[in-house]
Amino acid sequence: MNRILKAVICFIVLSLGARAQEIPQIGNVLSREKISLNGNWNYIVDVQEEGYYDYRMNPTSWGFFLNSKPQRPEDLIEYDFDKAPQMQIPSDWNTKDERLFFYEGTVWFKKSFNYKKKQDKKVILYFSAVNYEAYVYLNGKLLGRHEGGFTAFNYDVTDKIKDGENFVIVKVDNKRKAENVPTQIFDWWNYGGITRDVFLVETQDVYIENYCFTLKKVQNTKQKFREIAFSVNLNQKLSGKTVEISFPELKLKQSYVTDSDGKISGVIKAKTLELWSPENPKLYAAELTLGNTTIKDEIGFRTIETKDKKIILNGKPIFLRGISIHEEKPNGGGRANSVEDAEKLLGWAKELGCNFVRLAHYPHNEYMVRTAEKMGLLVWSEIPVYWTIAWENPATLQNAKNQLKDMILRDQNRANVIIWSIANETPHGQARENFLSQLAQYAKNLDSTRLISMAMEVTSASNFHNKLQDNMNKYVDVISFNQYIGWYRDVNDAPKMTWEIPYNKPVIISEFGGGAKYGYHGEKNQRWTEEFQENLYIQNIAMLDKIDGFAGTTPWILKDFRSPRRVLNDIQDYYNRKGLFSDNGEKKKAFYIMKSWYEKKKQDWE
Repeated sequence: MNRILKAVICFIVLSLGARAQEIPQIGNVLSREKISLNGNWNYIVDVQEEGYYDYRMNPTSWGFFLNSKPQRPEDLIEYDFDKAPQMQIPSDWNTKDERLFFYEGTVWFKKSFNYKKKQDKKVILYFSAVNYEAYVYLNGKLLGRHEGGFTAFNYDVTDKIKDGENFVIVKVDNKRKAENVPTQIFDWWNYGGITRDVFLVETQDVYIENYCFTLKKVQNTKQKFREIAFSVNLNQKLSGKTVEISFPELKLKQSYVTDSDGKISGVIKAKTLELWSPENPKLYAAELTLGNTTIKDEIGFRTIETKDKKIILNGKPIFLRGISIHEEKPNGGGRANSVEDAEKLLGWAKELGCNFVRLAHYPHNEYMVRTAEKMGLLVWSEIPVYWTIAWENPATLQNAKNQLKDMILRDQNRANVIIWSIANETPHGQARENFLSQLAQYAKNLDSTRLISMAMEVTSASNFHNKLQDNMNKYVDVISFNQYIGWYRDVNDAPKMTWEIPYNKPVIISEFGGGAKYGYHGEKNQRWTEEFQENLYIQNIAMLDKIDGFAGTTPWILKDFRSPRRVLNDIQDYYNRKGLFSDNGEKKKAFYIMKSWYEKKKQDWE
């Protein structure tokens, strides 16, 4: 047997022989009994991936994941996690280590912890997000590989965790690749690392894996009760298990027995039900009990639909006064990942007068969505099918489907989420339409209670007439598109521009805007000045108001954010400057234009 084959077989045996059971994502992890593994992790930067491959680029069986220590004075081990620097997790390495600001590649992370095993507990290792590719090891044994930087994943480690000292090691690789989702180029910072919470979740052997509550649309206006449709599934296909559902404020408590698939479903009738809305973000305490374990949540109830060219919330038309947001911290960038980050960013959106936010261009952290729900902000949630994806690669499609599924399953109980978006600014073509139509149908199969959309591009223009033509129109509920008149086309064209959108569906302008550096002033025709951006917004909102079916907008963007594509010295300095706020939270002049317009829109639609 040659040396290469022997090395590969050795690696496979070591890895697969110890593989933990990968399990579906646990719903509402924040309510579970858990131990946080956040805090200081040791890290090793591995530019040439010597901790994973040998010098012939064959997988090695003696990699960094073993956390080896010399047993004899002559032993050669060329790494030591315990002597390596530490990084606070969750975070990104780009802003935590100045040497890694532009770095894209592999970094290894190690966390040691003590654990007291409990005979009646199943133990699940849960990662809220790791960007982009993660190989996860527990006590030197491979648990699995996850791809995708913005969705949660977890492993059953009940049989792998030890009573006493343990260590978890994660190989994180954020190199950009054409077949990835997102693909090789994108206009935001590629923050690498373990960017969200890490938990050890303790459950019973049989537990509630996930659940969903939705409000059924009232068919009979004289009906004196509202119907709450629900479904619950266990982690095992076991019949005869009793699940109790309770809404104390509604004085509702009922027990149900699982079928042979380990599921229950049905309808709860509520005589009095206050609906969630931006003006009244009402949430009801909910409890789901299986055995001696109770999961607690706060659930809001609302309906969302479209009728011709209007978006209908709780039976009434609504105009979506929105803003786009990247998941980036204020004051220096870095991946946003805490309640405090969410409150700051969303607080700025509320100050602008928003009732709606587009969380671009990927699923944001759970704190962001839940905080928006409590603050009365409707949400557009998106997967990073961005620009030119590898449309004909089956693995890329499956990756996109996985991210779509995980986004929906995590946030399906959030009343404020009204739109699942499947793409942004994708070039037209048959391969793209085959790809995206499958995503749209998949999203509808997973959740038929919300709207489907995507940020399209306008590709048919003749002088001052733009016509939206996109074959994806039949797969979406809302027609959304990005336009940058005033930035990538002369702002003086805006008053002359007409728009033709030949679909009987509501329209959201998912992006418009232009850049300005806070504090830089000049004439309104001078690029990068606040006056230029201010005038651009004045001209654009006047133009948008003339669009037939105009039901909302999410200008680009709430605040300046880091991007390696923005290289202009003394102006951009690796920031996209299209924010209405600076990165430090300073309001640009265009902020006041939007705020005033949104105040008027609010009055017009009340």
